[in-house]
Amino acid sequence: MTVKVFSTLLAAIASAIAVFAATSVLPTDPTCSRTYTIQSGDYCYKISRTQNVSTYQLASVNEGIIAEDCSNLSIGEQICLGIIGHDCTHTYVVQVGDSCESIATVSDITVADIHRLNPQLVDGCPNLYAESTPTSEPARALNFDG
Repeated sequence: MTVKVFSTLLAAIASAIAVFAATSVLPTDPTCSRTYTIQSGDYCYKISRTQNVSTYQLASVNEGIIAEDCSNLSIGEQICLGIIGHDCTHTYVVQVGDSCESIATVSDITVADIHRLNPQLVDGCPNLYAESTPTSEPARALNFDG
């Protein structure tokens, strides 16, 4: 499931990558606003959830660095979590049954703003991914500031 969900996310990113940058940002790049050092047991959704970075932003900023299936994380490696001026640190973790409308209602944000801050979402938000069973991947995090 990880490969399918992350691959779907990266396909959406390909059409909206201009929001952050056309190229990846190395942790040593001065435009990188914050970094994270890979720990044992890390995977992309865990990093997203624990570091308050959306899965979209994590993949966008590290395009070409993190594999589409998130299989090439190396313990001790540093990755960039955001770009100065485009680093959303307020996120919402999608829950089972959520829709863009329900998220907008409980979060006091408009659906239009959800789409603006999360350009990987398609109209109607059918590509929201949430934790559906205790053994599935952790829920996707959405950007909520910017």
